[in-house]
Amino acid sequence: MLRIVLVILCLAAGAAPAQDRYFDSAGARIRYVDEGRGPAVVLIHGFTGTIERSWVNTGVLPGLARDYRVVAIDLRGHGHSDKPHDAAAYDELGEDVIRLLDHLRIEHAHAVGYSLGGIILARLLVAHPQRFRSAVLGGAAYRRSRGADSDRAAEEAAREIEAGLYRALIVSTAPTDEPPPSEEAIRARSREIAASADVKAHAALMRARRALLVSDAEIARVRVPSLAVVGSADPALPRIQAMKKRWPGLEVQVVQGAAHPTVHERGLARHPEFLAAIRRHIGSRR
Repeated sequence: MLRIVLVILCLAAGAAPAQDRYFDSAGARIRYVDEGRGPAVVLIHGFTGTIERSWVNTGVLPGLARDYRVVAIDLRGHGHSDKPHDAAAYDELGEDVIRLLDHLRIEHAHAVGYSLGGIILARLLVAHPQRFRSAVLGGAAYRRSRGADSDRAAEEAAREIEAGLYRALIVSTAPTDEPPPSEEAIRARSREIAASADVKAHAALMRARRALLVSDAEIARVRVPSLAVVGSADPALPRIQAMKKRWPGLEVQVVQGAAHPTVHERGLARHPEFLAAIRRHIGSRR
C-alpha cells in the first residue's frame, strides 16, 4: 500500500519513481538510478544521505531529468549499496563513481556533489579530470591535509557513531544563524539517522577520510569548469571562500538564508536557487 501511495505522489509531482539498478564495483554491490535523456549528469550525495533523501525529495533529480540524463549513486555504506565495516573499503568512494560511468559507458559527465559528495567530487577532479565536463560542489570545500588532532577527532566521532550518536556531524553542519543544537536535539536527530543506517559502516567511513585529501597545489591545477554553491548560514562558507583563493578558476555563489543539512527546511539542496545554479552552470557547457 505504501509503495502505491509513493508512486501516486511521484506521478502527481510530475516525476516517475526512480528504478533501482545495481552494478559491481570491484566486489561491492552499488545501487544507482538512471533517469532522463540528454547530456549525462552524475549526482553524489553527502554523508548519511541517499538518492531519495538527497536528490529526489529535494527536487534536484526530477528537476534535472527533464533535460538531462541523470545518474545518481547510493555511496557505499549508504542506502541500498553494500555497507562494509572495514575502513579501507572506503578508499574506493571516488572510484565507485568512475566505475559507474564506465559501467554505463559514459565517457564524460557533468557532476554535482553535495557535502561529502562535494569532497569526493573535488578529489575526482584531481584524479580523473578528463571524465568531467563541469562540476558543482554544494556546501563543500576540498579536504586538505590532516594532522594528529584531526585524526583524533575523527576517531572520537567514529566511536560515537558506533554508539548511535552523530554529534560531530550535527554540530558541524548546524545553521550559523540559529542557536547551537541542544543535547536533546542532537540525540533526537541521531536516533533518526541511526534508525535507517548501518552505524558500523558510517563509523568505518569516518575513519577512512584520508583517501579524499587534496593538496592546494592539486586543486589550483583543476581546469574543469567548477561552481561552488553554499548557503549563507552554512558553516562551510568560510572554507569555501578560502578555497576560492586557492582555486582561481572556481566560481562561488552564496544563497542567502540557506543552511547545510538536506533535511533542514532551509537546506540548500531544497532551495530553488540551488537547482537553478546547477542548471545554469551545466547548461552553459553542454
